[in-house]
Amino acid sequence: MTMGTDTGAPIRVGIAGAGSVAFGSAALLKQNGHDPMLWSPSGAGTAGLGEGRVLTADGAVGIAFAPAVAASARALAEDNDVILIAVPGYGHRAVMDALVPHLRAGQPVIMSSHASFGALYLAERLAARGIVAPITAWGTTAVTGRRTGPDRVQVNTVRAQVDLCTLPEADTAAGLALCTALFGDRFVMRDGLLAITLSNLNPQNHMGIALANMTRMEHGETWGQGANVTPNVGRLLEALDAERLAIAAELGLTVRTIFEHFHLSFHVPVASISDMNRQIHREGRGGTGPASADSRYVTEDVPFGLAVTAALGRLVGRPALLHEAGVQIFSAMYGRDFAAENDLLPAIGLDRMSLEDLRDALRAGRLPSLPDAGAENRTAATNAVQ
Repeated sequence: MTMGTDTGAPIRVGIAGAGSVAFGSAALLKQNGHDPMLWSPSGAGTAGLGEGRVLTADGAVGIAFAPAVAASARALAEDNDVILIAVPGYGHRAVMDALVPHLRAGQPVIMSSHASFGALYLAERLAARGIVAPITAWGTTAVTGRRTGPDRVQVNTVRAQVDLCTLPEADTAAGLALCTALFGDRFVMRDGLLAITLSNLNPQNHMGIALANMTRMEHGETWGQGANVTPNVGRLLEALDAERLAIAAELGLTVRTIFEHFHLSFHVPVASISDMNRQIHREGRGGTGPASADSRYVTEDVPFGLAVTAALGRLVGRPALLHEAGVQIFSAMYGRDFAAENDLLPAIGLDRMSLEDLRDALRAGRLPSLPDAGAENRTAATNAVQ
């Protein structure tokens, strides 16, 4: 995993996704001298770009260029050195299943950002093909932003710090070198996939913001997100963070706090979470909150974020009661079973693992030989390569 990292030569990066993070990541890669290629799994997200139109990024990244567009997962894998998965968590399994037959042994895959032990799922699918590829998992995305048109993205920020680890763990240093060569000196190695999973603060933050502003979302209002992290909402976010930190402490892991997150992501002084968000709003970087109830703040972050933290809390004996309540409240609001919508945790058999089973799997990059989990995974692997 050394292509371009020691020579400075452009690296070809295939990006699975066509949303704001995919577009913003492509713009940052191009600005850094690399060659991004986009693939929209539905085809709709890159329809205009496929006709040769220019992708324009404004804000924290300012660049206009015509990115290459892949017509299929096969083309994306075959025509690039590195693959970046930049779709919401609910699309991870389908995208990984589409890519698995075409990835090469040793071809790096980066997950921006990682969700629900998806890296372990992908490693197991590749092992079913008899190949190993380094899979680097990010705790969050390198950029934040919003698509403002079919071929335009507003990049709100390029994060100063992104946590990462790589499966197999022995490749983590090489994963760090690759990500630094691609996206700049902003990555911090963390102690394995458990730490990465607990480093993603978006689900807890989005829970508090969405719960407190649901009527605005349902009415389709335009509202300032940072401005509406009021003192009560801020205290809810801090309490959610305390649950996540307690689980990390039980596991002996060090992860960033919510205060460090806003300080490092938005470059504001450490204060209360409400005060930090209001400062971000005053600086014009607070962004707008979701203008629809059909928002990834809920449809992605509840099943693939809150439900995972809640499961880890149960696994280590530190129940995350607010996270558990969030899953139940949003499920009642939407008339859906969000916990059941997570299609990755059942595939790896998390509910059948002990904590040591999970730790062993993450160290080795392979699932344990649990009878029921093995049967399900063999079926999934067979389906994935057909």
